[in-house]
Amino acid sequence: MSSIGEQFLGASRRSLARGHERVQDCLGRLNEEQIWWRSGENTNAVGNLVLHLCGNVRQWIVSGAGGAPDARDRDAEFARREVMPTAELTTLLASVVAEADQVMARLTAEELLEQRRIQVYDVTVLEAVHHSVEHFGHHTGQILYITKMATGADLGYYRFLSKKQG
Repeated sequence: MSSIGEQFLGASRRSLARGHERVQDCLGRLNEEQIWWRSGENTNAVGNLVLHLCGNVRQWIVSGAGGAPDARDRDAEFARREVMPTAELTTLLASVVAEADQVMARLTAEELLEQRRIQVYDVTVLEAVHHSVEHFGHHTGQILYITKMATGADLGYYRFLSKKQG
């Protein structure tokens, strides 16, 4: 039987992978104009949200939990207005998620209780992982909504639950 820590890390890895898969799917459904469209100056484009997810996962899991150097420029994630090619965006996200998965794969249950200082917060490694995975989920939901609005499509992620399958 695995420990609660191992269960937590396994669930976190699966959740991050599922969110990553859905964001990549949305990026594949949108053209570059749609990826970088924003409804106003106080909103974020899908492209900015992806850059923000990369920054957050790298800072909180890869650096904070995993010990890699942290060189995040959070403001730049939201400030970018020039189009980054979709292939570059998808590769960047895949790379960061893979690094985070490697960190979570090697963490031990004991390490989850260690303290870290991330941004201005004193947190345990468990809190850092939980924060980042939850944060990824929140922004994944925004990306899904924007994709549905832009394409008019049912993304189909829960179609298998419908009694009207087929």
